[in-house]
Amino acid sequence: MDDQKNLLLAIVLTGVVLIGWQYLFAVPQLDRQKQLAQQQQQQTQAQQPLPNAQPGAAPQVAPGTVPQAPGLPSASPTVTREAALATSPRIRIDTARVSGSLALMGGRIDDLALVQYRETVDPNSPPIVLLAPSGSPQPFYAEFGWTGAAGTSAKLPGPDTLWHQEGSGALSADHPVTLVYDNGEGLQFRRSVSVDDKYLFTIKDDVANNGTAAVTLYPYALISRHNTPPTLGYYILHEGLIGVMGDQGLQEQTYKKIEDQKGPSTFDVTNAWLGFTDKYWAATLLPETDAKVHAKFSFGLIGQIKTYQTDYLLDPQTITPGGTGSADARLFAGAKEVTTVGINFPVGGFGGYNQQLDLNKFDLLIDWGWFFFITKPMFLAIDFFFHLVGNFGLAILIITVIVKGLFFPLANKSYASMAKMKTVQPEMNAIRTRFADDKVKQQQAMMELYKRDKINPVAGCLPIAIQIPVFFSLYKVLFVTIEMRHAPFFGWIKDLSGPDPTNVFNLLGLIPYDPTVLPIVGSYLHLGLWPLIMGVTMFLQMKLNPPPPDPAQQVIFNWMPVIFTFMLANFSAGLVIYWAWNNSLSVAQQSVIMNKHGAKIELLDNIKALFRRKKPPEK
Repeated sequence: MDDQKNLLLAIVLTGVVLIGWQYLFAVPQLDRQKQLAQQQQQQTQAQQPLPNAQPGAAPQVAPGTVPQAPGLPSASPTVTREAALATSPRIRIDTARVSGSLALMGGRIDDLALVQYRETVDPNSPPIVLLAPSGSPQPFYAEFGWTGAAGTSAKLPGPDTLWHQEGSGALSADHPVTLVYDNGEGLQFRRSVSVDDKYLFTIKDDVANNGTAAVTLYPYALISRHNTPPTLGYYILHEGLIGVMGDQGLQEQTYKKIEDQKGPSTFDVTNAWLGFTDKYWAATLLPETDAKVHAKFSFGLIGQIKTYQTDYLLDPQTITPGGTGSADARLFAGAKEVTTVGINFPVGGFGGYNQQLDLNKFDLLIDWGWFFFITKPMFLAIDFFFHLVGNFGLAILIITVIVKGLFFPLANKSYASMAKMKTVQPEMNAIRTRFADDKVKQQQAMMELYKRDKINPVAGCLPIAIQIPVFFSLYKVLFVTIEMRHAPFFGWIKDLSGPDPTNVFNLLGLIPYDPTVLPIVGSYLHLGLWPLIMGVTMFLQMKLNPPPPDPAQQVIFNWMPVIFTFMLANFSAGLVIYWAWNNSLSVAQQSVIMNKHGAKIELLDNIKALFRRKKPPEK
């Protein structure tokens, strides 16, 4: 009965692992491929002129509401990024971390590249493009301005308004720029834009009323994204609309969720921020923390083009003749660096913008997950050792040794109990033989034996159970933090956050063929050297223990390292290196402890048993 239970448990656990892998990794990859194909089809359709289009027409906006950014012009066909940039005169943006331009047509921040980050590990590959103008294949931009109250007929700047630069020069960390626009009806608008040495843009809008009548205006800010952007589709990572809405806390909506729901999500709050987040990059609006904002997540359509928008509206300002109104806004557009965004933790962290600007939990822009109390200290520890040794891979190895040391007392008890079980193995076999037909008495005798020798029969599960939270936290850190992106180890590992690039199925590149392109089985034909090393160390760790008495269990445990080897082949190399190193330390640790307790180390014997020819049963 016990053997059957153990066999059933092993089968269930194997099934859970395999199903979980399919759900978390294989299925999202297939969904992403379908999504990319749909997006390419949408972009092809978008290149055709939309029916009944009126290029240059101003959007119809209800009084006192943020306009649903229509593009520039509102129904222009999709063109190349370069052609879209050429539709407006521009002011160059040039800092050590970002480059791009600010559009004078509409006054938008709609062209931004992150020059310190590249698309691939090749330092000569193109920089990451974050923001893009309307009319390009993937528009993504920020817009600021004023919208009128009910009854206001004043001409206000919009997406087709041509601003003029006051003075000259590019926008840089030490050189802000000023834009001006006169509506010809007594209202003069001035916009000052500055950027720091990282990713923070500060926008100050002023309006002077030189007319004869008072005017009531609402300041607004928005970030608009056209076409559904490609996402990884992993359950453990949020990509899409995000914000912390005052006392209502963190609000996250995927592109599909906001598209499917009826109407926008609205929030009337104080102390908020909102925007869009990708895996490593983000663009968010940061209103003043004491400002009352009417914030909104929304979805819309421009013909066949999907648009997603996060925006906020501030309280109205009535500007009397001879008076002025002003509004301040901030935009974060850049990489989600932990030191830049900020991280809060009781025993350490980085202030970043979260502390500098006194923002409301801005560190949640990085998806630390539900177990942030594990993932945050894991990152802080790895980052600490990285600054000591200069290599994130070595930092992971050091952390593994420290974790092993911290949990040594539990591991010591576990391996000691396993060693005792090996010493009483003959007695256990005798009990099974004596009570072969009475499972109840067999179980009672086993329990008496465990009690007499102070053996914990489940002690062997402790080392694995201890490893689970460490494994998860390390996986999360490698997956979500940009610091790990393109971080090299040694040899062929140039990116710890990506899978091992080698493949034993093409002899490590000696055969000029990619076996992963084969239908059906192709996704399983990627196996790098480090996953193979990990599989060998896992095999050695399992063979350190005596084989299970049940033949079916032996088959399962023999194949378990092979299954995990192929499962982890597409995981981040840093995680596979951790697991291989952890297995190696476990083998050494278990061998020393078992030898100390007089238990025979049967590693070589168990390996040799695999190659012995079984004797046929006697007739």
